[in-house]
Amino acid sequence: MNTANLQLEGVYAAIAALMAALRDKNLLSEGEIDAALAHAERCLAEDGARPSELSASNVEAIRFPLRLLRLANSRSARGEDCTFTRLAAEVGRRKPDTERTAGAGS
Repeated sequence: MNTANLQLEGVYAAIAALMAALRDKNLLSEGEIDAALAHAERCLAEDGARPSELSASNVEAIRFPLRLLRLANSRSARGEDCTFTRLAAEVGRRKPDTERTAGAGS
């Protein structure tokens, strides 16, 4: 496995822990965290300055971390403790929910 992937796994875990701490301290709600991540995902998806050589699957790869963190946020808010492997597998199985993503925060 590429060591950069392992490093990213650690970064995702750190960000998920920080999101949980913000939520647990009532600094941000689950919905506020999700809205911020959804906004970032939309910005990535709609970036008109992105080189046209990037395929749709490349753009989906760019959006993956935000989807994983959104799922981690919702699962952790329900008291579930999910591993990176389980979250990544679920994100991979899900089709992008473009209606919810496009409509959130509008």
